[in-house]
Amino acid sequence: MVLLSTLGNVFAQRSKIIIPDIAGYQTLKGDFHMHTVFSDGHVWPTFRVNEALRDGMDVIAITEHMDYEGFPEEIERDYNKSYEIAAEAAKDKGLMVIKGVEISPRVPPYHHNAIFLEDANSLPMEYMKNTHKKFIMKDSITREQLMEPFLEAQRQGAFVSYNHPSYNWWDKKDTVLFTDFHQELLDKGILGGVEVVNSGRYNIIAHRMAMKYNLTMLCNTDEHYDMYPRYVDTHRPMTLVFVEEKTPEGVEEAMRAKRTALYFGDYVVARQPEAEALFKAAVGVDAEKKDRKGEPIIVVTLKNTSDIPFHLQLKSRYNIELLPLGQLILGAQEEKEVVLKEVWDTPDETKLEVKVENILVTPDEAMLTQFTFSDFE
Repeated sequence: MVLLSTLGNVFAQRSKIIIPDIAGYQTLKGDFHMHTVFSDGHVWPTFRVNEALRDGMDVIAITEHMDYEGFPEEIERDYNKSYEIAAEAAKDKGLMVIKGVEISPRVPPYHHNAIFLEDANSLPMEYMKNTHKKFIMKDSITREQLMEPFLEAQRQGAFVSYNHPSYNWWDKKDTVLFTDFHQELLDKGILGGVEVVNSGRYNIIAHRMAMKYNLTMLCNTDEHYDMYPRYVDTHRPMTLVFVEEKTPEGVEEAMRAKRTALYFGDYVVARQPEAEALFKAAVGVDAEKKDRKGEPIIVVTLKNTSDIPFHLQLKSRYNIELLPLGQLILGAQEEKEVVLKEVWDTPDETKLEVKVENILVTPDEAMLTQFTFSDFE
């Protein structure tokens, strides 16, 4: 394990992702779903910390399966231990570690993370028969037994989120993913979020759940091994959390207020307020009216100061030069000029409408915004 930790950090030196703060908030990069050898993962907790530091993360949660032990002969069952090891390794390094656990029955309500816990070991798992290198539930399970860990998480003030909703579950009889059990968790004030992106894979069902039930959206790696090979050609998926203060309490407040965005591949998923604030913080715009051999034009300069590329479709009252359908890719840390043609009347104000095609504000809609220019000479 020590050798793997060392080699992983030698192989995986990469640039940190630059993402701006938004108006009124700091932007933190987080991953709230990962595993180590203390459940079914294959790396030591310090490895997760070193990965996060390498990738410029601000906050992580290690969420061991509370009902599975991958190495029972070598490691004593203690679901607080991975947090304790990771928190000590991250001390004074600018990385917050949040205590969490994964509640993971193979029947409804399926897998959920509970983070901001006080004691992960106190969550009951009376529905389990064998957790040693196996996941065997009891033959007869009551709803009360399945509910008990959620009620204990609530007593501890935890934030609970539904992990990777999928039809590829063990209980093949049930095709309803948001079940009456989930509705009860929602009604009791226990269920607060849903994992819309897991391991870099976008889940449209989960996105629709987030919209319908007003749940906080999360994007996590759910990593069990060294994550570098999986994301060698891109960046690790991350939840962007917009906080008032960079503390665990600030992260929790933001998550409960649903101030998150999801960044995976070249895509961002967020609700309109956070999506627009992030885009406007990343992209600055200037405009200047010029005379080009007798033809009046407006030269618009778009400058992206983030590492997120943006796929834009532009519209204006004037013709846009050289961009069919107004389409433009504004790459990471890139500046580009757009020419608005035939500006025969000198405007007091004009607008550039922008559709950001790789920012989803609903499962069916890309983000729309606009830039307004005024005071042309």
